[in-house]
Amino acid sequence: MKNLFLFVFAGMFFCAFSAFAQEPFESDIIKTASGDLKITFIGHGTLLFNFGGKVIHIDPVGQYADYSKLPKADIILLTHEHSDHLDIKAIETIRKESTILVMTETCAAKIKDGIVLKNGDKKTVDGLEIDAVPAYNIVHMRSEGVPFHKKGTGNGYVIKFSDKKVYVAGDTENIPEMKSLEKIDIAFLPMNLPYTMTPEMVADGAKAFKPKILYPYHYGDTDTSRIVSLMKDAPGVEVRIRKMK
Repeated sequence: MKNLFLFVFAGMFFCAFSAFAQEPFESDIIKTASGDLKITFIGHGTLLFNFGGKVIHIDPVGQYADYSKLPKADIILLTHEHSDHLDIKAIETIRKESTILVMTETCAAKIKDGIVLKNGDKKTVDGLEIDAVPAYNIVHMRSEGVPFHKKGTGNGYVIKFSDKKVYVAGDTENIPEMKSLEKIDIAFLPMNLPYTMTPEMVADGAKAFKPKILYPYHYGDTDTSRIVSLMKDAPGVEVRIRKMK
């Protein structure tokens, strides 16, 4: 009887776990002049874009998804080399012969055969215009004088999907290069300590370049209601909260 109880309990646990594991990711549809852009919110700094028949993965990491069940990549963008953004096993799972990797020099030291973009570089990749934007810390330090993300090593990316410009900031603070961006339709800004930004820093950056839609991402245990409150006095910027811990 005891064994039967344990068997039934284990079965119930497995079913509950499986249902949880298979819960679909949240997604939004953005209308562009050339069709829909589908944004899938995987988790942390990991995103998936579908546009014009192309599949674009951002910082794929196996901790946040079973990549054997996700579509193969046409393009993979890597913001920097930290393990919560660069997962070689996840990359190889979704990589096909024609997949194009776009990455930093520090990523290229860990995974080969990709396009390296430095801060400020621009390139058209499989029909998409991609700008590499600096991503770094000014305030938050690993130790005195040693930032969590050093200037010149990490990228954010501005990707042009037809008439819409999407900014995926990577791990950064509200740096001058962010504030000088123009005509951004959608922005993903990181909001967790001590590695990136406080809600106040996110609000400061967003109010400077005024994206039409702001998605906080990579936010860990940060109270997302704080950024909603801080952006109430910023007309024209819609804050959307999705599951992106």
